[in-house]
Amino acid sequence: MNCHLFLLSFIYIFTGTNAASVHYPVIFIPGDGGSQIWARLNRTLPPPHFFCARHSDWFELWLDLRLIIPEVIDCFVDNMRLTYNETTKKTSNLEGVEIQVPGFGETSTIEYFDASGFSYSSYFAPIVRSLVTLGYTRGVNLRGAPYDFRRGIDEQEEFFVNFTKLVQDTYELNNQTKIVLVTHSMGGPFALYWLHRQTEEFKTKYIRSMVNIAAPWGGAIKALRLMISGDNIDVYVVSPFRVRPYQRSAPSTAFVMPSVNFWNKDEVVVVTPQRNYTVNDYEALFNDIQFPTGYAYWLNNKDLVQEQDPPKIESHQIYGSQMPTPGVLLYDNRTFPDLPPVVLPDNGDGTVNIRSLLGFKHWESKQNEDIHSLEIPGVEHLAILKHPTTINYVTQVVTGQFDKN
Repeated sequence: MNCHLFLLSFIYIFTGTNAASVHYPVIFIPGDGGSQIWARLNRTLPPPHFFCARHSDWFELWLDLRLIIPEVIDCFVDNMRLTYNETTKKTSNLEGVEIQVPGFGETSTIEYFDASGFSYSSYFAPIVRSLVTLGYTRGVNLRGAPYDFRRGIDEQEEFFVNFTKLVQDTYELNNQTKIVLVTHSMGGPFALYWLHRQTEEFKTKYIRSMVNIAAPWGGAIKALRLMISGDNIDVYVVSPFRVRPYQRSAPSTAFVMPSVNFWNKDEVVVVTPQRNYTVNDYEALFNDIQFPTGYAYWLNNKDLVQEQDPPKIESHQIYGSQMPTPGVLLYDNRTFPDLPPVVLPDNGDGTVNIRSLLGFKHWESKQNEDIHSLEIPGVEHLAILKHPTTINYVTQVVTGQFDKN
């Protein structure tokens, strides 16, 4: 059911969350780019530039903004990108690059995009801080589940094993209290994939509900732009072409490409002088941009998340809308495939198309558990995490106040 913003704010202000009788433990699952990544180098092959380090101790790779300034960004991209083994169908880091994702079980590395803790890099921090003021404790009933977001679902087996253990440990640590999962963006499909693999008994015992914020249930056109010509990740001094080698090398980019279940088979999503492409033309598209590995990534991931099958737990969906969002990509002979296209806008949150954000509606007739939704017009994909209405909504769910309204 849809909740009106005014009514939600009214209820929050006049009931107050301090009256809550329960604090459900919370586990946050970040989206693409939402986990910090650290690297250690011992490289023997020549880097892109003479000033790129070959050897180092552990250092923050994602996201240290000092590493994405012009020229230096080539070093960053080379350390971030993956290489694909066509036999094993798995990716690996480049030679001499060792990667770790710190902070599993904590919130420190998912509250901010970098280790500085400055407000400009805020991620889940506003929600976490709000809950701390209500008596929550980081590392006890506020937990984080960061992961290597470069890789698709098909390469996350270790993460999901660790995540299951984290759920069980958090449950026991909090006097056997059920858990609320709070996800952002790609974290939503990750959570759905995991839930589909749990028994009804497990979910009944351990999971109270799930709050998905800006989840791309059916993918996003923006992912195609990353694969074709690159994206400057909203850093205007960065050339999309320079970061494209990393973006193409990440199976997670293909994982969130537009789904054939959400775009019609004859609906054009990419226009070029030579031909038009639909979601059924991915093989031809990747052959034409001379990157067939991208199609292999898509094949490896496309059927792993049954996004139209319900989680069979109570769920809450929060999403933005009415923001210009890539809808169709228009290239000409000059721009295809190495320069940014002209973009025909669609409704969405600036990153994810509205049809994808509304993917949870496919669940409504397929489960008995409640599905609640909240649309926040004019709020962007990332900014939604610090929007007061989002924070208030999450607070009500995890403190049990939502159940009383």
